Amino acid sequence: MAGVFVVFEGGDGVGKSTQTALLADWARALGREVLVTLEPGGSPIGEVLRDLVLNPAWGDVSPRAEALMYAADKAQHVYEVIRPALDRGALVISDRYVDSLLAYQGAGRDLDPDRVEQIARWATGDLLPDLTVVLDLDPAQGLATIEEKDRLEDAGHDVHLRARQAFLALAARDPEHYLVLPARLPVAELADRIRARLASLLSGPAGTVEP
Repeated sequence: MAGVFVVFEGGDGVGKSTQTALLADWARALGREVLVTLEPGGSPIGEVLRDLVLNPAWGDVSPRAEALMYAADKAQHVYEVIRPALDRGALVISDRYVDSLLAYQGAGRDLDPDRVEQIARWATGDLLPDLTVVLDLDPAQGLATIEEKDRLEDAGHDVHLRARQAFLALAARDPEHYLVLPARLPVAELADRIRARLASLLSGPAGTVEP
């Protein structure tokens, strides 16, 4: 049974964690091994990098340094966590991946998008998700649900608006591997749509999966 890699992307406060948990429960009930992970973080080194990029106590961080730390987090995450799980046939579900680097550090921080993408693809060994689910929402609505904001959440409306536009642009250029959904649809409806799209990817030697 081949491993399957699914990523949830979108702004802060859109419900990625909720849908990640629902999808994992559904897949486990079908007998799949499921690994749920996140970025930044997801590995011991990643947890250190997560603190460096998100903790306001570290003060001002240059956009380039920030992008490189996110890339390092992803490199270790793929090496230590994601690739081994895929190799043994697991369904890997990650809360954020490369697109967040392209959206927030590339577009949001106004760095050269081609250069940021080149770094990101090199860091991850060109590992692409089988499906990326983008939960789309006005950034102001999502951020309004967060009381204590980390350094990136508190980066300003313009950064988050550019990131949102970047997520949608990435999805538009590769619709076969993306599913864009309005984040404020009912939770159950979102879960149904995601399962329906994923069902064909989970069909294989283990048998046909029904959404």
